[in-house]
Amino acid sequence: MNEAAPAFVLDASALLALLLDETGAERVLAALPRGLVSAVNLSEVVAKLAERGVPAAAIRTALAGIDLDVRPFDAEAAYVAGELRGQSRRYGLPFGDRACLGLARTLGAVALTADRAWVGALEDGPEVELLR
Repeated sequence: MNEAAPAFVLDASALLALLLDETGAERVLAALPRGLVSAVNLSEVVAKLAERGVPAAAIRTALAGIDLDVRPFDAEAAYVAGELRGQSRRYGLPFGDRACLGLARTLGAVALTADRAWVGALEDGPEVELLR
């Protein structure tokens, strides 16, 4: 990853847009060289694809083809996501969203999402870029 350029933390919605060739897929593709994802959001993507009936092997193959930088959800990430609960409660941001926003905040990265509810949800949160 180019350390001089800002990193992008991809939300599950961003990865799904890419994998399902939805609106915004090209923006996600452009962000991938500097992109990363929380293991929590990767799990969300796997679950959504499985719900659509995509076989496990096909999910693994598709995600392996993206060559994602997957960051573990460790104790520090748990604290950061938990601390965001108070700020994000009125916006209804669930755990997965807070995992992504927390990672972006920790890294000083831009959170890339399709979820409009994120815009302005955190007083001192990371920059949020909508992919559509």
